[in-house]
Amino acid sequence: MSDYVVVATKVPRRLKDLMDELGIKPSPIMRKALEEEVRRRLLEKLERRALKLREKLPEIPDEEIAELIREDRER
Repeated sequence: MSDYVVVATKVPRRLKDLMDELGIKPSPIMRKALEEEVRRRLLEKLERRALKLREKLPEIPDEEIAELIREDRER
């Protein structure tokens, strides 16, 4: 079984009343929103790291990349 923790938030009373009236359960919605935000920020972080690495690496011509791929396929 997974290890869970409680994450709580405050919402205006009117919003809570409307959620109750409409039968909306906040847990699955909050979980999905948090998962999407974490995924988005992780991708942003990876993109920043990739850009930094790209700056450090020399530019490799397309022809050289194609040649390396051909050589690898022949093995």
